[in-house]
Amino acid sequence: MTDPQQAMDLYLDHLRVERGLAVNTIEAYGRDIQRFLDFLARESSLPLAGVSRSTLLGFLLSLDRAHLAARSRARILSSLKGFFRFLAQEEMISENPAGDIETPKTMAALPHVLNLGEVEALLAAPNPEDIGGLRDRAMLEVMYATGLRVSELVSLETARVNLEAGYVRAVGKGNKERLVPLGEEARDWIRRYLSEGRPRLIKARTSPSLFVSRRGKKISRQYFWKRIKTYAQAAGIAKEISPHVLRHSFATHLLEHGADLRVVQMMLGHADISTTQIYTHVTRERLRRVHQDHHPRA
Repeated sequence: MTDPQQAMDLYLDHLRVERGLAVNTIEAYGRDIQRFLDFLARESSLPLAGVSRSTLLGFLLSLDRAHLAARSRARILSSLKGFFRFLAQEEMISENPAGDIETPKTMAALPHVLNLGEVEALLAAPNPEDIGGLRDRAMLEVMYATGLRVSELVSLETARVNLEAGYVRAVGKGNKERLVPLGEEARDWIRRYLSEGRPRLIKARTSPSLFVSRRGKKISRQYFWKRIKTYAQAAGIAKEISPHVLRHSFATHLLEHGADLRVVQMMLGHADISTTQIYTHVTRERLRRVHQDHHPRA
């Protein structure tokens, strides 16, 4: 029988090679499965072939007792369902013990969004007279114009940007490519960055990346995360902010101005439209708050 750690490694290799999932996604699956394997070794020392439905329910109960949120428990169960389905398909176990376990009910958390004034203040925060500030202004403009994930933004290659036609070719989850329109404002800032900023950053070096550091390397997600927090503070934005908040704001503002949900789904790169539908709840909630705050009989 395959060792549990070896079985997990085989499954993660399957996700990477056969399904082409992103590194971050695979690492998240690995953490969830490892949590169960640690529980298994600590509580029962059962081999994977001996894991039953009741074993898994005991594990989920331990997560509940540890006060893990329903959303986190649902995610971990989803990871285990995929893991045990793979083991059953590869005949490493005789049957899938996770097959009929129901996912914990979760309430979809409404994402944080910025209003238009806050977006304008955030975009204006970098100093474009500094080459790093010019690059950051272009990055913020592109993110708000396209709704790219931060991983897609920092991985964006110069060859995938068509300024004449006004779109970028983003590579999303599962290496799926999609075309996303660029607004004129974002195109102008990219042109300025390509003309005045990037040559001074990259100097004699070469890189396929559009956005580069002062060492000519691709900007990291962690660096951009820190920069956006710094700019939010400078702009006087008190809300909790991250690159994803700008993506949420992009989607919410499109829907508030009448965009079709399917079009927004395509631009965001969501495989399932139910993921995009959360933004309709955001817009309804904002309308309710506006009515409550300003209607004389609310």
